[in-house]
Amino acid sequence: MLPRLHAAGHRAVLVTLTGLGERAHQLSPEIRLGTHVQDVVSAVLAEECSGAVLVGHSYAGMVVTGAADRLGAAVGSLVYVDGVVPSPGECWSTRNSAQVQADRRTAIAATGTLPPPPAAVFGLTGADAAWVERRQTPQPGGVYDDPLHFDADRWVARPRTFVDCASPPLPTIDPFRQRVRSEPGWDVVELATGHDPMVSAPDDLADVLLRVAAR
Repeated sequence: MLPRLHAAGHRAVLVTLTGLGERAHQLSPEIRLGTHVQDVVSAVLAEECSGAVLVGHSYAGMVVTGAADRLGAAVGSLVYVDGVVPSPGECWSTRNSAQVQADRRTAIAATGTLPPPPAAVFGLTGADAAWVERRQTPQPGGVYDDPLHFDADRWVARPRTFVDCASPPLPTIDPFRQRVRSEPGWDVVELATGHDPMVSAPDDLADVLLRVAAR
C-alpha cells in the first residue's frame, strides 16, 4: 500500500504500537491504552502534520480516537478499518459479548496478554495467512479494559470513514458495523474482503485512503 500512497504524493507514516510487532520486546504489564494513544500523538507531532488522516485498524480504532482528541487541528479526518468505534467512557471490551469478554479476561489473567487468533479467522489463506501468522504478536492485556475519555462534540465534527470488511465479517466488529450505519455523519465503504484488507486487498484499501485524503 505504501508505494501507492507515496506515488500519489502523500506522506504515509506507519506507527507500531508499544509492545507489538517489531516492538514486541517492549511488551510489559504497564502498557495501557494511553501508552498507545501517546505513540500516535508523538508520531504526528514529530512529523509536524496538519490535517492528517489517522487510520486505525481493529483495536486501533480506540487509539486513533484518543489521539485525534488530543491533536486538534493536526488531524483532519479519521478512518476506521474494520475498527472499534468507541463512545466516550467505553473500553475495547465494552461491546464484546459476555463470552468474548470472559475468554479474553481469562487469557489476560493467565499470561498478561491477548494471544493473536489464527489468521484464518480473518479470512486469510495460503501465503497470506502464513505471512500474517509469522508476524502477529500478543496484544498487551492492559489495553482491554481501559476506558477512553474524549470530547464527543469534537469527534463528531471530524469527517469519519468506516471501512467494513464484509467477506468474511469478523463477529466482534458487528456492533460497530451496525453503529456506523445507524448514525449520521459516517462514510461507510464496504470491501469484499476479510478483517485484514491491508494484506488481502491492499489496492482496494489504498483507493479508499486516497479518496479520503483528496477531500
